[in-house]
Amino acid sequence: MNWTELKAYFSEENLLALLAKYESFGPLPGIFMTFIESFFPPLPLVAIVAGNAAAYGLWLGFLYSWIGACLGAVLVFSICRKLGQHRFLNFLTRHPKVNEAMNWMNRHGFSAIFLFSCFPFTPSSLVNVVAGLSNIPISHFVSAIMLGKAIMIFVVAFIGHDVMSFIDHPWKLLLVALAIFGLWLIGKKVEARLTTIKEG
Repeated sequence: MNWTELKAYFSEENLLALLAKYESFGPLPGIFMTFIESFFPPLPLVAIVAGNAAAYGLWLGFLYSWIGACLGAVLVFSICRKLGQHRFLNFLTRHPKVNEAMNWMNRHGFSAIFLFSCFPFTPSSLVNVVAGLSNIPISHFVSAIMLGKAIMIFVVAFIGHDVMSFIDHPWKLLLVALAIFGLWLIGKKVEARLTTIKEG
């Protein structure tokens, strides 16, 4: 399929019909998709947030994505916090690497969670699990997640909310790809920096 055929398939009329069908289910699909991503990290969070913004508009797409992502992160944290108190998970918390990560989280909890949450290509699910097993107060975790996710999700939603302009101007896809790649690079640098701090 060449670009002309692809553009014809993703015509404004077809895309608007698809987005209208998605939107007709109300806010639940938009919230649920980012919520479930917290439990299944392979799901493409960037694509989900961009799709929400295209279907619901910038602000509602951002809001629904943010609510789902925050609820999912807090639930993963709460489950790990609860299970971490049971004897059958003692072997996990006694593992040297896990124990080291928990100690590091106790020292750098808020800033680490906030920074990891700001970027879409960092292991946020792993951070949620380790934070739940650590002693960081839930209030610190929730505030860091809410702030960090707000920044990341708004950037992605802003890029994704005007999908038709990318169909009409394909060169914008390159800018989006570069922006996403830039976010990935920054996220990897933050991850490497925090790893250096941890090892130091």
